[in-house]
Amino acid sequence: MTGAARMDPLYRVSWQFCRLVFRLCFRWQVEHVGRVPAEGGVILAPNHASFLDPPLVGAAVTRPVSYLARKSLFSFPLLGWLLRRYRCIPVDRNATAPAGLRTLLERLQAGEAVLLFPEGTRSPDGSLRPAQVGLGLLVVRSQAPVVPVRLFGTYEAWSRHRRLPRPRPVRVVFGHPLDFAPQRREAASADRARLKAIYQEIAQVWEEAVRELS
Repeated sequence: MTGAARMDPLYRVSWQFCRLVFRLCFRWQVEHVGRVPAEGGVILAPNHASFLDPPLVGAAVTRPVSYLARKSLFSFPLLGWLLRRYRCIPVDRNATAPAGLRTLLERLQAGEAVLLFPEGTRSPDGSLRPAQVGLGLLVVRSQAPVVPVRLFGTYEAWSRHRRLPRPRPVRVVFGHPLDFAPQRREAASADRARLKAIYQEIAQVWEEAVRELS
């Protein structure tokens, strides 16, 4: 399957509601969203500084997006049901090989869009942090391009240190897709040490691409 999945009714209503709220409350600006492939597997890879980041990216694109969410959130029946309807995947951050990453890979192989924050968690000060191994794993095990995304203003609007959001302007800027074909080819026969270095190369390319967005 290579086509883009369709939004189910609940997802679409929530998507439209988020777009309205972001325009009215945060003076939301979206730039170069046309760089996101309209179909086929794709990894959306933004910087991460705020509670707002997942819905901001998801609302900006016109195809449904799969997300990772803490496994503990799914223990609440209603919240767990909603998260699954919103295409969220439970992940245990303490696991050595998170099952959530395997599910993301399956969705990429099915031609879907997935959202992954390479930094792993929200930045404590709004600055860009080094990428974790998750991005490299998804890249070398899939054929999906990576679209770097730069989020501006989200730390000021709702950082991890604030209980409630503030009405600050935010921007979502999409970069050109990154292919990583050379890294995939080398990773196919690389030993463990070289594979770790390849993951680091992928992280550095992503970080440079995000920093260049303005």
